[in-house]
Amino acid sequence: MKNNKLLELGHKIRLERMKRDISQEDFAEMAGLSRRAVSCIECGVNDPKYTTLLQIADALEISVSDLLNFKM
Repeated sequence: MKNNKLLELGHKIRLERMKRDISQEDFAEMAGLSRRAVSCIECGVNDPKYTTLLQIADALEISVSDLLNFKM
């Protein structure tokens, strides 16, 4: 069973990435992650470490606190 907070986080990351019109592959490269890792995070399968959240936030040019704000 997937964790709802992980699903929300993954959805937020996907929305932010898509708002910027960045493909998953390009985003993975920007964040220093594999495309599979990005996919698993966006689908709520993986629980990213804080350092991974920092990489993702940097690639999206937003703060980690913005990433963790689930008000959509």
